[in-house]
Amino acid sequence: MDNPVVVVGGAGRVGRIIVQRLLERQEDVRVVGRSAPPAHRGPAPEAVFSQGDVRDPRTLAAPLAGCSALVYCVEPGTDDLGPDRPETTVYQGVRHAIAAAAAGGNRPHVVLISQLHATHQGHPLNAYGRLLVWRHAGEDALRDSGLPYTVVRPGWLIDDHGAGRRVRLEQGDRGAGQVARVDVAEACVQALYTPAARGVTFEIFNEPGVPFQSWSEAFGSLVWDRTPVA
Repeated sequence: MDNPVVVVGGAGRVGRIIVQRLLERQEDVRVVGRSAPPAHRGPAPEAVFSQGDVRDPRTLAAPLAGCSALVYCVEPGTDDLGPDRPETTVYQGVRHAIAAAAAGGNRPHVVLISQLHATHQGHPLNAYGRLLVWRHAGEDALRDSGLPYTVVRPGWLIDDHGAGRRVRLEQGDRGAGQVARVDVAEACVQALYTPAARGVTFEIFNEPGVPFQSWSEAFGSLVWDRTPVA
């Protein structure tokens, strides 16, 4: 890509894998987080770290300026009140990041990591700061932005391939299952390079079986949320 790829939340467990995959593709990567993590837990040293708080849009303007793409993988808080409630992290934060990335007429491809059950507001997870309400609101904010986007809803995240090595993509928020963090990260990175991944929302799981060979075909089997965004 001509300009940097920004990973907001790139010091997290999925974010670090995303950053590494982008660096392997020789991309210029910026990582945005509230504070620099310890070296052993931070992103690869080849990535540029910028301090920024998604709750404060003033801190996002510089690190997100002119980016070619944005991956938003901020982990939500679960408080009902206070600055770390889901409303601030996965709704307002999404809006702030989109606005900063799109400043000056810029049109980056935005990949948002949401979660399974985002549309099931009667699910017990919603008891934690109305988590699912704000997850879905953040998704809609991205869909309404007019930017090219991909929304990824992982199943229950695990560190290995205990659920199988085959990736399964679904739509409609009806499925269930586990998924390895490395596969979620790969889906986010592949989406940035695959036109068929634009304008779609999907769930991702692992299952037993042979891994598929073509992300392009997998994305191509999905149905657009709306008219495709150029």
